[in-house]
Amino acid sequence: MEKAKKGDWVQIKSVELRKEHRGRQIPPDTRNCDLVKWVKGWLIDDARLGDTVEITTITGRRERGELFAIKPGYTHGYGRHVPELTQVQRQLHTFLTQGEE
Repeated sequence: MEKAKKGDWVQIKSVELRKEHRGRQIPPDTRNCDLVKWVKGWLIDDARLGDTVEITTITGRRERGELFAIKPGYTHGYGRHVPELTQVQRQLHTFLTQGEE
């Protein structure tokens, strides 16, 4: 099992609310799942994946949860190409380099 050292950038997860405690006003597909919190920060003590750990977040908060990832990257994106935005980019570039005509 992979081991993380004190001070490593890590991601933890914790269950904030079990599904049996979720409100009835929430749609069924959401209500039937636990509410899980994911947080990134610096590990306070050495640990292995799956261990319960404590971290310090970038804002200085201390959070506790299951060590989920060591040195996690960013996996978000900006979605698929939007042709209209390319047209706006071209128009803006022309305006900024050539001015109004």
